[in-house]
Amino acid sequence: MLIDVTRLLDRMMQGRLPTGVDRVGLEYVRHFSGRAVAMVRFAGQWIELSQRDTDRVFDALLSPRGNLKQLARRAVGKALPLSFARRFSSPRFLFNTGHSGLDQASYFQRLRGTGLRPMFFVHDLIPLTHPEYCRPGERERHRARMDTVLKLGAGVIVNSQATLDALKGHARKVEHPMPPAVVAQLAPARLPPPADTAPLDVPYFVVLGTIEPRKNHWLLLKLWRQLIERMGSAAPRLVVIGQRGWECENVIDLLERCEPLRGFVFERPGCTDAELSTYLHHSQALLFPSFTEGYGLPLVEALTLGVPVIASDLPAFREIAGNIPEYLDPLDGARWSELVLDYAKPDSPRRHAQHQRMGHFQAPTWETHFQKVESLMDRLAGAATAQTPQVIPRTQGLMVR
Repeated sequence: MLIDVTRLLDRMMQGRLPTGVDRVGLEYVRHFSGRAVAMVRFAGQWIELSQRDTDRVFDALLSPRGNLKQLARRAVGKALPLSFARRFSSPRFLFNTGHSGLDQASYFQRLRGTGLRPMFFVHDLIPLTHPEYCRPGERERHRARMDTVLKLGAGVIVNSQATLDALKGHARKVEHPMPPAVVAQLAPARLPPPADTAPLDVPYFVVLGTIEPRKNHWLLLKLWRQLIERMGSAAPRLVVIGQRGWECENVIDLLERCEPLRGFVFERPGCTDAELSTYLHHSQALLFPSFTEGYGLPLVEALTLGVPVIASDLPAFREIAGNIPEYLDPLDGARWSELVLDYAKPDSPRRHAQHQRMGHFQAPTWETHFQKVESLMDRLAGAATAQTPQVIPRTQGLMVR
């Protein structure tokens, strides 16, 4: 099988920290390492690395080292001359776990002319269902991605029933049949143990995720300004963990220029896994006020660490965590304020009650995830074998029936 690692290599060679999408891609590399080879799209070519170079690149992706750029460039340069006019005619599975390239007409045309069986991971359909929270033009790009998924996908993997329902709804809308699909929830990140000492010596909360409109950071920052004006130094703190994204100038203005927030709101854009584990573990709760989500890895990570969650009432969240978190409307500022003040208390009954409910939480595992993926692959391989035309041999000019 082939794993398209173009997105992973590109981001890591730029020194960017992995997003949730990248973490999924890394787990596919980890699981199929030794059974798959890496493919890289570069200079208009689909470049299949040798098994030896694949093993080196996979190892470097899973254990980042300073020589990743040099290693990747050497491997791609060595394989590039062999890639011209390659047709990929053998019926192998091709995994694309990050939507990368799916909106390009050249990707569609190239893939359609191969014998590959594409396995697409669909993370969400937010640019189609909620385009107002995305970059300009993202709706059209995502429609092209989903067209590729529906028209060429041998199989589809989704992170939640909510995502599958959205994809099925889109398929009905564009009048195209759904490829075989499986819901395989995502396990939490492999975080190191938290430090014993809390990073702050006062009660604090964490919001985790890329700063973008649908994450609703603006609500929390406006709420925190009100708490500071009302409570002064007794107000809890807020730690904002995540890289700055797009269309979020109002949030950036508050983070950079709002004087009352200084000393109370801390931005951590380059948080390591060890720091993330420690910040989450010692917090009063994870705050997750998103307007829409296809999944919710921060929610899984928090509950796995035994950290309470206050979150928007979204189908994907309830699918993952049932009735464990506190759910509320993402626009109900008064209710968010009420719960933050309650959970900031050292003896909060509501916080204690959520800790009790956490006893029933079972975090998704990568083992279960890949059992479902492999089962889908077996089903697809069996169906392809059954559809292969039987060759009827001839003996002495007579047809054998």
